[in-house]
Amino acid sequence: MNPLRPAILAAAGSERVKRLLTSSPAAAALVRRFVPGESRAELVAAVRELLASGRAVSVDFLGENTTDRSRADAAVAEYLALINDLAALDTSAVPRGAAPLEVSVKLSALGQALGSDGPAIATENLRVLCTKAAEAGVWVTVDAEDHTTTARTLAAIREVRPDFWWLGTVVQAYLYRSEDDCRELAEVGARVRLCKGAYREPDTVAYQPRAEVDRAYLRCLRVLMRGDARPLVASHDPGLLAAAADLVTQTARRPGEMEYQMLYGIRADEQLRLAGRGDFVRVYVPYGGQWYGYLMRRLAERPANLAFFLRAVAGR
Repeated sequence: MNPLRPAILAAAGSERVKRLLTSSPAAAALVRRFVPGESRAELVAAVRELLASGRAVSVDFLGENTTDRSRADAAVAEYLALINDLAALDTSAVPRGAAPLEVSVKLSALGQALGSDGPAIATENLRVLCTKAAEAGVWVTVDAEDHTTTARTLAAIREVRPDFWWLGTVVQAYLYRSEDDCRELAEVGARVRLCKGAYREPDTVAYQPRAEVDRAYLRCLRVLMRGDARPLVASHDPGLLAAAADLVTQTARRPGEMEYQMLYGIRADEQLRLAGRGDFVRVYVPYGGQWYGYLMRRLAERPANLAFFLRAVAGR
């Protein structure tokens, strides 16, 4: 594990650190490497370039832990407008096999934390977004959050997914429960985005050493690949990508029945290489004003990202 990871994730909740970083022009400019903008217009410009290069997209309007109903309603309204804007884009360069356009949503942004009624509010808002997305030819994936939300999130997906078979689920491999969750999702043929895990979790619920997380990822991936799931391999790790390619060969997966998913601004050369050889590649593209927590989690994942960021802040 990156020894700086706990400190970086702790800084994700620090308003003082946020003010320090956002006051630096160099840091603000560098944020654009990972977040193309705060407005939908800036987002659409970046998405258009990705689609023209043959890469599909999954767009996230950044926001989470909403405790105000009006903010949840505003997030739904933004996603509805976003779906309209995405549906108007040219996707002809993206290979067939899966929808080239997708949005990613966090249920806490849709109201899951609004007291005892929160889970029901978020589930209904998810259904609203899926209904609109289905009309527009856009897919939806529900993002994972910290482990305290996992059971409620999966319950919402179980309720909504029967009406929208393409509704995706994110599973974080570092959680002890994830291998069982993958088996359940594989049985129903779900689209599953498998990532290592981006939150600071205790050792009572999650693997900590990097080697153990990698082994857990591979166990989950085998369950998905050898079952009826549609695996979405969300990783930049060369070893895991190679293992995924081997499993694709073993299970005779076609493009679209399995996807490689990577983050905007990270390993773009590898994204293009995979797309160039005929694989289905989807880029996760975030936008919006609440970018700070997202950025800190990205820095915690890869020491190289942190070093790059700190050099820019220092003006070097």
